Amino acid sequence: MARTKRGVTSKARHKKVLKAVKGQFGRRKNTIRIARQAMEKAMQYAYRDRRAKKREFRSLWIQRINAGVRLEGLTYSKFINGLNKSKIKMDRKVLADIAYNEPEVFKSIVKKVQSSIN
Repeated sequence: MARTKRGVTSKARHKKVLKAVKGQFGRRKNTIRIARQAMEKAMQYAYRDRRAKKREFRSLWIQRINAGVRLEGLTYSKFINGLNKSKIKMDRKVLADIAYNEPEVFKSIVKKVQSSIN
């Protein structure tokens, strides 16, 4: 039976790992054993943070909406309740963008919501 030589495949596997950790400091970027550990940890963080990113953005949108609404003398929760009562279908991402970039337009939305609350 012929002898199996794995130099090519292990070299390719090593290259793949070292490419993934390119740019890191110390032996993490050039020693395969440490590079593999660094890559696995980085992939765990990436997996976790793909989900955390969604939570963080929603939190940011809520903060921006709250800041814009409080200038008009309303709270975030009352504003969202008024949005639902006035049948305005806008998500938080769009509302936050309007509040941040178009304050006059956002002010008119808040006025409509205030009229539906009263």
